[in-house]
Amino acid sequence: MAELTTLARPYAKAAFEYAQNQKQLTQWSAMLALCVAVSVDETVQQILKAPRLTGEKKANTFVEVCGDKLDAKVQNFIHVLAENDRLLLLPEIAELFELLKAEQEKSVDVEVTSAFALNNEQKDKLAKVLSARLSREVRLHATEDVTLIGGVVIRAGDLVIDGSVRGKIAKLAEALKS
Repeated sequence: MAELTTLARPYAKAAFEYAQNQKQLTQWSAMLALCVAVSVDETVQQILKAPRLTGEKKANTFVEVCGDKLDAKVQNFIHVLAENDRLLLLPEIAELFELLKAEQEKSVDVEVTSAFALNNEQKDKLAKVLSARLSREVRLHATEDVTLIGGVVIRAGDLVIDGSVRGKIAKLAEALKS
């Protein structure tokens, strides 16, 4: 995984810098998301992994599948990736692009998993508290997991806050073992 990230980073950075300079971060983000969706398709995967096809043929096929949803610059980007045999890195490139975009926009996606459904008031309050703690705009994504028993688990990038009953029981069991 780290190796894929290392290979994808220069492409993500180049795409981000270009999109930022052109003030097209949102458009590039959407087009890269489309490219990821296409690249993970089984049929497309077979084409991208085919050793007999040239990079040019792979790129042309890929762009053709995407149709007119990609502008000329993203199409050129796809051709560069194909020339360097990096089309399979599109998911990692898009993920790194989104991280750079979030850093630029001073925003963060936060995944909140709770034992019970959160109402809008609870989500707003949690978003406000997390926004103050992280010094960023927070985009909250809430899911339910009844196995937590109670409480919440919050994930924001590398930060994980486990306030679940299940997590507390696990910590207590670990303390009793030692």
